[in-house]
Parts: sequence; structure tokens; C-alpha cells
Amino acid sequence: MPATPARIRLLLVDDHPLLRDGVAALIAKTDDVELCGEAASGREAIALYRQLRPDVTLMDLQMPDMGGIEAIQAIRAEFPAARIVVLTTYASDALAQRALKAGALAYVLKEVARKELLGAVRAAHAGDRGAAPRSAAGAAHDGTLSAREREVLALIAAGNGNRFIAQKLDISEETVKSHLKNILGKLGAHDRAHAVALGHDLGLIL
Repeated sequence: MPATPARIRLLLVDDHPLLRDGVAALIAKTDDVELCGEAASGREAIALYRQLRPDVTLMDLQMPDMGGIEAIQAIRAEFPAARIVVLTTYASDALAQRALKAGALAYVLKEVARKELLGAVRAAHAGDRGAAPRSAAGAAHDGTLSAREREVLALIAAGNGNRFIAQKLDISEETVKSHLKNILGKLGAHDRAHAVALGHDLGLIL
């Protein structure tokens, strides 16, 4: 009888227990993938990677202690052959490019079908680069903000409303709204909170 192919050993990194439980349940139903470990933060992911040396790592981006992109960079610096797939809620092309530049092989949204998620894991194991994220807006977002837009985003991140921002920058509220619209479009963000989260991930807010 031919030898049974070795199963793909997967390390799952996400700070949400329910998400990890869902992925674990999905993996348990497959014949060719097994979950070898779970981490809830970037630093924990690095430590577990050193210990387990998984075939593929499924990495969230926003986590306490250390984010996914920083963890990807650290793991790839120590283990250049590491195969990492990003699993995130953020449909941002700018964030996807940053993750891929850090060394991820694919960028998959948490809303994708289970078949697509498993396909990305198998493709990463084979060394193939996965598809770019599916943006909610269906458009490319390069994440490049003007100096003024970055000022507005920083003030939004500080919890300020449009009227205060207008007074602070000596511009009209309509201009603030125009800047906000541009920020949302460039980042592929759904709302102010989403824009702030993406701004932090992209290093646009200091």
C-alpha cells in the first residue's frame, strides 16, 4: 500500500477564542491538515513557532502585545522559509500589501468560504502565493494619505469630533468631512473606527 501523505501541521494565531474554535472544528474535519498549536498574540506566536516549526501559520493582524505584521517579520527574519497566511477582517489592499511585503504568502478575509481558507493553507504549504484580499468596495486602495489627511486621522484617533477638528486645523466642517471621505476611500475603511484601526496597523498614526 502506498504511504499516507503527511498532514499539514498548522499553527493558528488569533486572540479571539471563538474564531480559534471555529477554525479548529473546520480543521478537525479534514484529512490533510492538523492543528498543532494555538497562540493568542504575536509574541506567543513567535515562541510557539520556534517550538513547533509548523508547516503553515494562520496569522491574525490585530492582537494584543504584538500585531500580526510584526510577528510575521520576526518569524520570517529567523525562519526565512516560514509559510504564513494572514486571516483578517480587514479588506484593505494597503494592509494586504504590507502583510505580503512582510513575508505572508496570502491574505484571506475571515468572511471567506471554508473551502477558500483551506485552499489558501494548502497553497501556502505548496509555496504558492495566494490571491489578494477581496475589498468590500471592490477597488484598489493604496493607503497613501496626504499630510493633512494624516492630521485629521490622528485627531479622529484621539476621539475628537468634526467640529473640534475643524477648529483645531482652522478649516470648515465640510472640509473635515471631505478629508474623512478621502481617508475612508484610500484605506478601504468602513467607518471612523475602522480607519483608525487601519491607520495604526499601517503606521499612519504615531
